[in-house]
Amino acid sequence: MAKALNLSIEGLSAGKNIELLNAQIQAYHPQKVALLDPQDLSLLKVPTGVEVFVGTEGLNELVASASSSLVLNALVGFAGLEPSLVALKQGKTLALANKESLVVAGWLLDTSQILPIDSEHFALWDLLQNIPKERIESLYITASGGALRDVPINQISSQSLEKVLKHPNWQMGPHITINSANMVNKLFEVLEAYYLFGIEKIEACIERSSCVHALLRFKDQSWHAQLASPDMQLPIAHALCPNLAHEISHKPLEILQTPPLVFEEIELARYPLWGLKDMLLENPKLGAVLNTSNEIALKAFMNKQICFGKIATWINQSLYHFKDVSSYLHTLEDVKNLDQEVRSWMQREFL
Repeated sequence: MAKALNLSIEGLSAGKNIELLNAQIQAYHPQKVALLDPQDLSLLKVPTGVEVFVGTEGLNELVASASSSLVLNALVGFAGLEPSLVALKQGKTLALANKESLVVAGWLLDTSQILPIDSEHFALWDLLQNIPKERIESLYITASGGALRDVPINQISSQSLEKVLKHPNWQMGPHITINSANMVNKLFEVLEAYYLFGIEKIEACIERSSCVHALLRFKDQSWHAQLASPDMQLPIAHALCPNLAHEISHKPLEILQTPPLVFEEIELARYPLWGLKDMLLENPKLGAVLNTSNEIALKAFMNKQICFGKIATWINQSLYHFKDVSSYLHTLEDVKNLDQEVRSWMQREFL
């Protein structure tokens, strides 16, 4: 994508995939590189003169010291929040794929500087261009239904990790694939849309082909929808270089060859966590609790310590236990303290 758009890459960062980072260094010749773990320094292959940063603070330093006007944040989890804050504080445009930045602390971010990379939020951004807010009744994002959408409801709770990881439409990492199976991902995306677009009425429905990414419902009861292939190239290209995105060869959506478009309600019997949507929109700072509790439950499920159904139980109980979080969540330090408080409580309660 960077080569197709003729972009110069000033900095790159990596967690543990040093082999891929080395290949990208060779291909893109960055001036700055950041590593998570200092023990991986011996594996790093950088030319003389490349500035190397280490650890989470090192990543923040890379972002702060870069002269580039655009930062792409595709980190996974809570770790993505501080680099987002640093980029925005420096006045940079933030191309954001890290959901947790908004879910955990969207109220701390200047969303006017953010370009969303999620397919649903890119679709909403595209649909909302030049549309007055007073015309809009509600925003709709779509869900595929995830890997368990056709499993009998009474069997969902006991589904194996291997089954849950078989997404019908998208090739994604394990965390987001599991989050898609129980609608946690859609709860995340509702909060993202709330912060990005400043509209409180946000709904979701299942559209199995993943060809319809988002819809607008207008007060006159007409609709606009954005359709595209289930592929991330389009939103990434628009975030990185909107003026040239149309020149990229995207996977086409042949409208006469698409399956019938059917919109389905998200059943609470199948996806009980979806019942938390209104609670989260009424108290969006609870997103910090949602993120931490999901992270811990997800880890336990992936380690085969709990069954799939327990993820929903743990998240639900955590949100209700910390339901008054808005009264004491005001700063980044408060967010960090809450993260630790939720972890400690869940350790005592469940592990």
